[in-house]
Order: sequence, then C-alpha cells, then structure tokens
Amino acid sequence: MKKETKKTTLKFKPSGDRILVKPYDSADEKSPSGIIIPDTAHKEKPERGIVVAVGPGKRGDDNEIVPVAVKVGDEVMFSKYGFDEVKLGDEEYYIVSESSILGTF
Repeated sequence: MKKETKKTTLKFKPSGDRILVKPYDSADEKSPSGIIIPDTAHKEKPERGIVVAVGPGKRGDDNEIVPVAVKVGDEVMFSKYGFDEVKLGDEEYYIVSESSILGTF
C-alpha cells in the first residue's frame, strides 16, 4: 500500500533526531478488498505517512552523532500523539521524533 508523493523542493531540514513526514489522508483510505474505511475508524490508531526529510541524528553518550534509522521515502507508522503539525507552503506535515516512530513498512 505504498502511496506516491510529489517531489518537493522544501527548504526545511529537521534538527537532531526529528523527521518530517507527509501524513496519509485517511479520508480516502481503502481496505485491500476495496471497502472505504471511514475517518472515524482511525481516531485512536497510530498514524502513517511518508518520510520527506530527516535530521542528522542525535548525539550519543560518546558525543558522536547517531544517525536516524529511517530515510527519505520510507513509509512509517508513528504514535498518534507523538508529533507536531506544521504547514509548509500549502501542505500539512508532521514533525516526529525518532522515538515516536513505531516502525516502517
């Protein structure tokens, strides 16, 4: 269920271990059998989206930068309340800490 994203030329670079994610619009989500899943079914579930930009990483105990485990283009699932909403241009994005990423697809 990989959704395509437009190539963007954002002038935004997340800091530290933060990740910029373009969220999926759950209003048009369908099950594999073609049933449209209403937005109300997603109220308390984790969010999903595509990674648009990643920060350099977080400093470890040895003061070395530990790179972020996801890369641009990865489809990720993240905690429902573990993000900040931002608007860049006319698009909505989420800024997610790496610790809020639950996994990749």
